[in-house]
Amino acid sequence: MYKHLLVPTDGSPLSDYAVDQALALAKALGARVTLFTAIEPFRVFALTPEQVVETRDAYDRHAKVAADRCLAQAAEKAAAAGIAHATVATGSDNPHEAIIATAREKGCDLIAMASHGRRGVNALVLGSVTAKVLTHSELPVLVYRNSGA
Repeated sequence: MYKHLLVPTDGSPLSDYAVDQALALAKALGARVTLFTAIEPFRVFALTPEQVVETRDAYDRHAKVAADRCLAQAAEKAAAAGIAHATVATGSDNPHEAIIATAREKGCDLIAMASHGRRGVNALVLGSVTAKVLTHSELPVLVYRNSGA
């Protein structure tokens, strides 16, 4: 069956639920997991280049720390369950493309993810990352939905 799952996470409650479910599946299958998060790029309208540079540096540091924390929490769960795992964080304007590319690069045979995350206005305007993964992925995609999250 499935031997290597890509598990995208953004640290939201629904994403945490999906991580838990995907890890339970991986454990039952004896599969390994790659835990993934996309770091959204800095976007701002500013009056001077100095504002952009200083703000961008601060954002980049904060985003990297947040991504590392998100992946560390998921990796702790995987380690506690005895599941072989790796983590990947990458910057991307298009998280769905980064998810699909990472799954392909890492040799994953299933993407297991939440039905939606915390992408806010982008999800309303651009559509959900999950919907785009479902539309564009050649790999099977397992979508977790938790009505309580």
